[in-house]
Amino acid sequence: MTRDRLLTHRQQFPALQNKAYFNYGGQGPLSTAALTAIQTAFADSQQLGPFSLATGQRVEQISDRLRTDLAALLQTQSENITLTENVSVGCNIALWGVDWQAGDRLLITDCEHPSVIATAQAIAQRFGVELDIWPLQAAVVAGQDLTEAFAAQLNSRTRLAAISHVLWNYGTVLPLAAIAEQAHRQDCLLLVDGAQSVGLLPLDLPATGVDFYAFTGHKWLCGPEGVGGLYSRPESRATSLPTWLGWRGVEKNTQGRPIRSKSDGRRYEIATSAYPLYAGLSAAIAQQADYGTIEDRYNRSRQLAQWLWQSLQALPKVRCLATTLPQAGLISFQIDSSQSPFKIVSHLEGQGLQIRSLVGPDCLRACCHYLTLETELESLVAAIAQI
Repeated sequence: MTRDRLLTHRQQFPALQNKAYFNYGGQGPLSTAALTAIQTAFADSQQLGPFSLATGQRVEQISDRLRTDLAALLQTQSENITLTENVSVGCNIALWGVDWQAGDRLLITDCEHPSVIATAQAIAQRFGVELDIWPLQAAVVAGQDLTEAFAAQLNSRTRLAAISHVLWNYGTVLPLAAIAEQAHRQDCLLLVDGAQSVGLLPLDLPATGVDFYAFTGHKWLCGPEGVGGLYSRPESRATSLPTWLGWRGVEKNTQGRPIRSKSDGRRYEIATSAYPLYAGLSAAIAQQADYGTIEDRYNRSRQLAQWLWQSLQALPKVRCLATTLPQAGLISFQIDSSQSPFKIVSHLEGQGLQIRSLVGPDCLRACCHYLTLETELESLVAAIAQI
């Protein structure tokens, strides 16, 4: 795509018109098309009657379309998709779906999101499960073979391992298929947090062998907050019972009474949702496809991230957490400065440059999306050099 066409494409995103935005890993900007789809769906339901038969049919159509769109993005079938609100809900579904027994082991890494950590701690406390923490940060810094390092953390009592596909702090891309193979050799389920991968990386989830893969639409896909999904492998879904139940996830008899959970991904869906947001996410997916293939978008994001990494590494007071060229769009770095990361974020935001701070480790993070401009990156690097 030419620069002129990219600039025209970017005009569909109001949030990009008055700032240099680098927070796609936190929340992506909505396009005009996504906003319009949400507004239209809300307006249509009022015009037709919010609880009319016609609106009910529209809800089914919107829901089915989103499952189809997400399945195509992940190269799977729509029956393997559960519509959720966010990554945390998807992870909870998988984590609580295990028939935990005292003495079982649950493995997470020290790079996981607080939602996963809190849920794992609750499971350990409630069921007498042993919680193991893989020191992944040290493994990444040391340049270890991550597949071998993962395998070393497993034992015969490890029932489930929860990892991130792209680490939200280091930006490292984990070798998913190889890790899944190691997990299955130990009869261990693999849950993947895909918050920083869906919409960024080309994905073929069935080919990876993962059991559960939770994701959201409001980050790299630039969809509305409040809509996400969970991919589940059919064999794994069959043994993972729903913890929360509602009318959307069950089959009913002729008297309308629940008789069993549905067998497909809908079994984990509960009840009424903000369905117009589903239309917004479908529109966001279509908007990104208008730029090019997922491979096109990923290659541009990766090239921009590698340029930023090299430019930051060249600054004497800056240290990037990743020690090798990034393979995703996240760059985390530290600045030798008397100012705290939060103060630096505030300072840069005053110049129209929006990044974020992280803790554990304390650092700054900038995200490179296919929508990011080279001139924006140059401005960011110049501003950082002056701190």
